[in-house]
Amino acid sequence: MRGKFFSLLFPIFAPVLSGVLLVLAFPSHNLGWLAWVALVPLLVAISGKRPGHGFLMSYLCGFVFFPGIFYWILQISGYRYLHHGILALYLGAYFGIWGLVFAFISKHWGVVPALFTAPFAWVSLEFIRSNFSFLALPWALLAHTQYQYPLIIQIASLSGIYGISFLIVLVNSAIAAITLFLIHRFKDNPLPSYPIISGKGAILIVVTAALSVTLALSYGFKAIARPIMDDSIKVSVVQGNIDQVKKWDRKYGEFIMQTYDELTRMASKDRPALIVWPETATPLAISRDHRLYDQVKRISQSAGAYLLLGSAQHQKFTQGDSKRIDYMNSAFLITPDSNAKNQRYDKIHLLPFGEYLPMEGTVPWSYLGIPHIRGYTPGKESTLFDSPSYHFGVTICWENIFPNLVRKVVKRGAQFIVNITNEAWFGKTSVPYQFVAMSVFRAVENRVSVVRCANTGVSCFINPDGRIIGKVQQDNKDTFVKGYLTKEIPLSKEKTFYTIYGDVFVYMSMIITILIIFLTVLKLKKIKKTDCKR
Repeated sequence: MRGKFFSLLFPIFAPVLSGVLLVLAFPSHNLGWLAWVALVPLLVAISGKRPGHGFLMSYLCGFVFFPGIFYWILQISGYRYLHHGILALYLGAYFGIWGLVFAFISKHWGVVPALFTAPFAWVSLEFIRSNFSFLALPWALLAHTQYQYPLIIQIASLSGIYGISFLIVLVNSAIAAITLFLIHRFKDNPLPSYPIISGKGAILIVVTAALSVTLALSYGFKAIARPIMDDSIKVSVVQGNIDQVKKWDRKYGEFIMQTYDELTRMASKDRPALIVWPETATPLAISRDHRLYDQVKRISQSAGAYLLLGSAQHQKFTQGDSKRIDYMNSAFLITPDSNAKNQRYDKIHLLPFGEYLPMEGTVPWSYLGIPHIRGYTPGKESTLFDSPSYHFGVTICWENIFPNLVRKVVKRGAQFIVNITNEAWFGKTSVPYQFVAMSVFRAVENRVSVVRCANTGVSCFINPDGRIIGKVQQDNKDTFVKGYLTKEIPLSKEKTFYTIYGDVFVYMSMIITILIIFLTVLKLKKIKKTDCKR
């Protein structure tokens, strides 16, 4: 009776457990090692099941995972639990489709082929989720859990971030194979209805996983051990810690500029070549307010350094006239030389529902409680910021989570990346830590330093090997503190395989996944034809 009760409960308990373990693996819980076992309960639960059951159980896992990761969106005014439910339904479907594919292959080819296919299918779906039109969201990818483990993440310079996700799922598959092999060796087997795996099948997938991880670690060791021989420059980041309520209130304009002026003067004592302010640092747009521009220019000249800052016409998530879309969210490079031209980058990848309303006029968003917003206009292309001695690219806010966006500007010649952002919107949540985790991979993929400058934190420097080498801190706090930090960073010259060729690994994974599904469908058709003849 007890065994039967466990068998009935396990299909619900296992997906929920996997979802919870995955949440704990991500920042700010930072139990990254859990990712290597988190999918095991789900894989065991859907092994040998019908495709429909595999879909529903995996969907349940996603429905637990994504709201747990994105809980911080509830901090945004106007975002409701209804929207959170829609988000979970949409994102959870990717887990569901993965479970469907796994169960479909498991049913017709066996569990071992399905376990081998699982990593290919997983990275294919992660890539689709990361690039699917205005719904593209490369957030909470499985690889992000490993940002604190430099040895294992170095393969991102070859395969991109998806190669690490592949490894994690492969290891989960191997542990699931061992689990399925062992449970049938117990007299009181709690899961008698689950398929039996042969010892040879279990050994094959375990050896494959062990060899893959060993090769990844060996490559990681060599990559980290290699000395950095490039030229370097000093860069300072300024964290103003301006309250979100004050940022767009004109009566605090003088206070904001005074804060950045004082911090910049202190940072200039370190003699940096470049000083960075965060996204939308100025109280108004310097492209429209000449007095404000003159003030910023004087600060740059006084510091004797190039000054990179974010400046925009209005804040995100602002309701207003939807027809007015001539605004830009921009980054400006101000030179201390009065004769030199300033440079500008306009944000390309705008935040849907925060900086613009996608498919406005086609989709009736108001029925979902989503109001019209005062939108921005996207920029046309990335800017390669030039100085006499270095070149760099800039990403604004969440642009840094898109691997291909960063790859393109590095391929054009950027020697480091600066990410300016303002996360004051989300309060004291895990958002800045999740952002930092994703930024680590932009550094490793392209072997460039990433300089992160945030309004409220985390402002930090990330080495080309993905190690965080310094944060703006005060009393061991790195968010909602005011300060600055100066570091010397290398000017990278080499281009990685990933920088040059992009997501070749993912395309191969997608081809393999499609091929296996196609062969499974053919096999199913042959079986049906044989049954009909009988």
